Amino acid sequence: MSPPTQAAPATVSPEELYNVVCGAASQNPAQVQASTTRLKELLEIPGAYDILQEIAATKTLPVQVRQQAIIQFKNAATGHWRSRKLFPPEHKARIRERCLTFLDEPDDIISECNALVVAKIARQDYPVSWPNLMSHLIGVINTSVEGRSNGSMPNATLLLRRSLELLNAVLKEYAAYKMLTGVKTMGQLVQDLRLPLQAHYAHLASFLPSLTPASLNQVSTVENLLLAHLTFKSLSRLTIWAYHRSTCCNDFKEFEPWVNEVFQNSAVQLQTISELRINVVSALGSPPTDPVSQRSLDLLTRHLRIFGKLFRRMQRDALAHFVTLPMCGDLVLYYWSKVVQATTGAPDQIADSTQVLFPVRFLVQGMALFRDSLAQWAPKKKDGSQNDKVLTKEFVEDAVKILVTRFIPLNPADLEGWMEDPEEWVNSEEKENDQWEYELRPCAERVLMTLAAQYPQYVRPLIELTFHQVVNQKSSDLPAIIQKEALYCAVGRCAIRLKESIPFQQWLETSLVAEAQVADHNYAIVKRRIAWLLGKLVSDECIAANTSKLWQVLVHLLQDQGPGSDAVVRLTAAIAIRECVDSLKFDPDVFAPFLPSVVQSLVQLTADADTLESKRRITDSLNTVIERAEARIVPLMGMVAEPIPQLWTTAAEDWLFKACLLGTVTKLVEAAKEQANSLSALIVPLIRDCFNTPAQMHLDEDAFLLWQSALRNTTTIDGLNGAPGLIDLVPLIIQQLSSNLEVLGTIVHIIESYFLLDAPRILQLCAIDLLRAFNTAINEAVNTNIKQMTVALCLLFQVAPPGLWGEALHVSGLFATIVKGLDEDKLPTPVLTEYIYVLARVALADRQLFLQLVSATAAAQNMKEELVWEPILNQWWNRFDNMSEPRLRKLTAMGIASLVSTGRPEVLDRLSTEICNLWIDVFGEIKEAQNNADNDPSLKLYWDKPFEEVYTDCEGTPEYGRRKAVFENDPVRTTPLTAFIAARLREAEAACGGGAELHARYLAKAEPLLLKQINDALTGTLP
Repeated sequence: MSPPTQAAPATVSPEELYNVVCGAASQNPAQVQASTTRLKELLEIPGAYDILQEIAATKTLPVQVRQQAIIQFKNAATGHWRSRKLFPPEHKARIRERCLTFLDEPDDIISECNALVVAKIARQDYPVSWPNLMSHLIGVINTSVEGRSNGSMPNATLLLRRSLELLNAVLKEYAAYKMLTGVKTMGQLVQDLRLPLQAHYAHLASFLPSLTPASLNQVSTVENLLLAHLTFKSLSRLTIWAYHRSTCCNDFKEFEPWVNEVFQNSAVQLQTISELRINVVSALGSPPTDPVSQRSLDLLTRHLRIFGKLFRRMQRDALAHFVTLPMCGDLVLYYWSKVVQATTGAPDQIADSTQVLFPVRFLVQGMALFRDSLAQWAPKKKDGSQNDKVLTKEFVEDAVKILVTRFIPLNPADLEGWMEDPEEWVNSEEKENDQWEYELRPCAERVLMTLAAQYPQYVRPLIELTFHQVVNQKSSDLPAIIQKEALYCAVGRCAIRLKESIPFQQWLETSLVAEAQVADHNYAIVKRRIAWLLGKLVSDECIAANTSKLWQVLVHLLQDQGPGSDAVVRLTAAIAIRECVDSLKFDPDVFAPFLPSVVQSLVQLTADADTLESKRRITDSLNTVIERAEARIVPLMGMVAEPIPQLWTTAAEDWLFKACLLGTVTKLVEAAKEQANSLSALIVPLIRDCFNTPAQMHLDEDAFLLWQSALRNTTTIDGLNGAPGLIDLVPLIIQQLSSNLEVLGTIVHIIESYFLLDAPRILQLCAIDLLRAFNTAINEAVNTNIKQMTVALCLLFQVAPPGLWGEALHVSGLFATIVKGLDEDKLPTPVLTEYIYVLARVALADRQLFLQLVSATAAAQNMKEELVWEPILNQWWNRFDNMSEPRLRKLTAMGIASLVSTGRPEVLDRLSTEICNLWIDVFGEIKEAQNNADNDPSLKLYWDKPFEEVYTDCEGTPEYGRRKAVFENDPVRTTPLTAFIAARLREAEAACGGGAELHARYLAKAEPLLLKQINDALTGTLP
């Protein structure tokens, strides 16, 4: 018999793959979609990537097809490179070799994609599987540099450019490598490349001194600038890596002298290029118009900025070491001199453009370097000693004046943005903490703050003097208004340093109140700054949010619709109100008279805002106001709640804003407590909507918080006047219990809240579904969640009549699941212990029901009842030593006593041993006494902890009272253990036909001492 034939492995047709790539590159959407789908299928076949890259490398094919091929290769190949199925060794070798054929690629897109591919492959294969990569690249670079010099290679420029781009991509990948092998490889790369790259940069940049305005329009200038820039880019990566390793990781110390040399050379080169560029741009007079000159100037500016990036990276990496580098102080002061020089020319010489005299990004780099280096010139060192190298008073004062008069004031572009899109302008201003290193005005503010911190003896008197000169002057023309706004900004930024010098509270009462009323249209600039300033002063604790004048100003700015105000002022006031309300010294009683106006205005402002980001900011302020107002918000609940459905619908899929709206309702509920019952008509549809697809992915956490808060603070689960009530959400929480394991703890807490409100009603509605969901969750949950569920079940069995849950406990399979877990004995000990607590609660609630459950479980599983009793009773004793809490040990003792009373032989067979020993243990550790004084029958529980120590989660809510009542009325706490057990034993005697029969059948073999101890405990004579 011949062996079965095996199917030949699938192969890729080069022609089909080419046609598919052509289809993916076409302009026909249907063809693109079909080709993309087929391409994914083909790329699962070995050999496809090899052919795909070959298509990209074939220069005779259409560029669009080659671009599509290399893009698809880049996107898919690197993620599957380790697959031996898709990339056999011989294919990998061909692909690596072919990667280096792109070094003369004229198309930028293809070359860029290939560089990314090489970098990703090199990270995995170099140097072991691709040992010649770097030697090949350096060889091409060396040859190309020489070929450009002697004119022997026509394509030397292209080869050099592509080689440098590829080298930079590989170095970028390896510089981020944290594993030891990668660090070792990168260290070797630094060793091998640093000197050749240094020499090449010196050669390629040698043309810079001869650069003139006339030579900007030459293609050779563009080429020379680009190649010098790319070379220094790679050199910069080597330098930053070596600096980081030697300063932060304390290894590769051998590179430290070389790093110092590169830094010093770069500091000199930066100044040379900067002065050269200033001279060239000044000579041009106006920005060039021809593309070649624009490109040359753009490259020169970018090359200037890459030096700043190098210095900033080194400074941020190790500031203490940075200031010790050779020429560091001179470099930083040079940068500052350019900042000063920029203020001497026309304003249009400063712009975020590579074509102007002073590009914003260059100035920001200089400011940032200056700011973070100021500590080295502080009058006192960190050790308290005097510093010899300090900035003069004149220097500091001039710096402050320049910042406040030239860089902090709003410029025409700022005002234009304000007018064109007020909301976006405010949102941008609020993000300034993230962008101060990229924009001039925020950066200038940070420099001022640092100067005030390092040189308060110079900065404080200067700002104070200027403040007193300007504060009472009436500013009507736009320049004066802008300058006043800048001064107020400076005061706010340095408020902590000025609180002893400027009487902020007096300023508020005498000046700011009046300035907030000015109706001049231009004065909105100052009003917006006043609102910001008040929020800043309160958050910095320079004034307290406990005066009516503060609220008078902010409420006016929030409400003002007159000619001297606009949306920017109102939005800023809304944000400032949140900062003031959320302060430590906020006085709600002083704020109370202004509360209706604030709430009404914030609600209206939310409705009027055009962007959802602005709506979110306003809603955040409203939520904070509601939270801090507490019960004072109750009369205004309707005002807040009414617009929420419309805002919710309008928000569509802006999940962040919807989360804010949920937060608003949650804060309302928490503030109003039981008076928030009327909000259920709003809460129920919101929560329902949150669990629809795709909202649940984004909103379930906030929805659960609202749900929990609503239940904890309500007194009823019914809706008012026929409106939806929280009871309508019970099916949803049951569905979540059985399916949403990620937030199971939160779900169980919500279910507990339902139990505390009206457990009988919940069980009447869906007892079987509820316990079936518990059964599903218990079978899949982690230990922590299982404990939360068993606690919830114990609560249910305590507060609800057994007749409502007994049958469901069997039908749902939950009782059988617990018995099975005890029988298999494979679950963690804490889980088995929790199961015993649940059974003890069932037995304590209704012992006959317990017998019925055992009988029904045995019948359902076609086994004898003894086989169900055995694991229950075994674990009841075995787990007793794992119970540490006295209350739960007493519960276990009472539960087994209830089972003893039934007279079941399976239980009584263990009475003389395990059960009596268990009782004796509990008697010995639990001390309690009946208190009959003043007709008070309550127990004195020496073992007990007060409820306040046991549970603090919902303190201050109506649910706290409900939980406390359940805790106080727990039979475990209200029933004397000895009396309880004595009563159950009497019932057992009756079930057995009398005490003599019980003793003869079950206690005759007991140890006499044990029986005596039990008898003494039950009669009250136990010592």
